[in-house]
Amino acid sequence: ISDYVLTLKKIIYLIIKPYNIERICMFDGFTNLCIKANGININVMKGGRGPAILMLHGYPQTHFMWHKVAPILAQHFTVILTNLRGYGDSDKPISDPNHQTYSKRTSGKDQFEVMQELGYESFAIVGHDRGGRVGHRMAIDYSKYITRLAVLDIVPTLFAFEQTDMEKAMGYFHWFFLAQKSDMPEHLIGFDPKYFLQWCLKSWGGSLNYFSSEALAEYERCFSNPDMIKASCEDYRAASSIDLEDDKFDSHNKINCPVLALWGRNSAINKWYDVLEVWRDRAIDVTGGSIDSRHFLAEEKPEEVARALFFFLRV
Repeated sequence: ISDYVLTLKKIIYLIIKPYNIERICMFDGFTNLCIKANGININVMKGGRGPAILMLHGYPQTHFMWHKVAPILAQHFTVILTNLRGYGDSDKPISDPNHQTYSKRTSGKDQFEVMQELGYESFAIVGHDRGGRVGHRMAIDYSKYITRLAVLDIVPTLFAFEQTDMEKAMGYFHWFFLAQKSDMPEHLIGFDPKYFLQWCLKSWGGSLNYFSSEALAEYERCFSNPDMIKASCEDYRAASSIDLEDDKFDSHNKINCPVLALWGRNSAINKWYDVLEVWRDRAIDVTGGSIDSRHFLAEEKPEEVARALFFFLRV
């Protein structure tokens, strides 16, 4: 019966997938591309003119999370929005027992090759949530190519795990839930993916009110795909295993490009951490501050986020 339900959900996903064509209208002036990188297809939106910025989304979202910020930045920069492997309309390859397929190093290689394919030898990165973690890894692995890194509402993965106590474990419950062995979390989420998606958005964002109806529809469309549910779980399995090994191995390597840390004043990490001091232990040059928002600051306070990014990236 469970196999039948899974197949039915995949059929439903394929039926509603044509909504893709209409959603591009939200990014007026942007071009939708599919780029082969690191052996898989990565979904890309590109717009604007000027120095290149790669913008990476977080969980449980897609590149649509930037739809209020990207058009502002595109007036001054070439903005490249992608879906991480496993998310949105990017490919969702079958994982391996060590979860290397969904490691931040592998995801970072995807994104680096996308930028190389587009002709950008050097570029800046802006990453929220999971995208910030991919950006962090890229700033280590491709230090000669990354000019600047902005991380939104995160502290480094290794630090977060090492500093976990009961309060943080409750707040980061999904880290431990999604990282459980396959296919327990996939099975539970798959019974009502819309409920789980909206619960996460409301829990971490405080409300659904500042998410546009178009963005919510996009998140629901993508999260209804069982393959994305599985891939996103693999992302978190990698975070609790192979990513920690990579981070420990490189713990002596500080990020050598300028780093901007932005976070929500009403988000959990503002309560739990001295965010700038944490990042200063991982990077040579760190600036930043809080914005009057919760976790999804790019959608709750897009003008403030865009302004902070502009002044950081324009140098």
